[in-house]
Amino acid sequence: MSNALEVTDTTFQTEVLESDKPVLVDFWAPWCGPCRAMAPAVDAIAEELDDQLKVVKHNTQDSPNTPSSLGVMAIPTFLVFKGGQEVGRHTGMMSVDDLRGLVSSHL
Repeated sequence: MSNALEVTDTTFQTEVLESDKPVLVDFWAPWCGPCRAMAPAVDAIAEELDDQLKVVKHNTQDSPNTPSSLGVMAIPTFLVFKGGQEVGRHTGMMSVDDLRGLVSSHL
C-alpha cells in the first residue's frame, strides 16, 4: 500500500492545484517497469515529508487527460506544484536523494 494519494483527472484540480501544501505528482502506469521501481522512493518521500508535502500518484493509463494537458510525454514523470503552479519537473528514474532534492527547495 502506497503512502501517496491516488488522483485522477477528476480529482487533480482539488487535490493538487488547490492544495495548501506543495504537491509532488508521480505520473505512472501499472505496465511501466521504471515507474514500479520508483515506487519505494516515492513512498519514502511521502512518509518522510508528510507534514510539509503532499505526494500523489496519477495513473496515466486510467486518467490520460491531465498528463496530456501538462505535456507529460514519458513516464515516470514527477511534477512539483506550489500554489497551483508547476515549479519543478523531472522525467525518468532517479535516486531518493535526487527526488528529495527536486522538492526540497519548494517546501
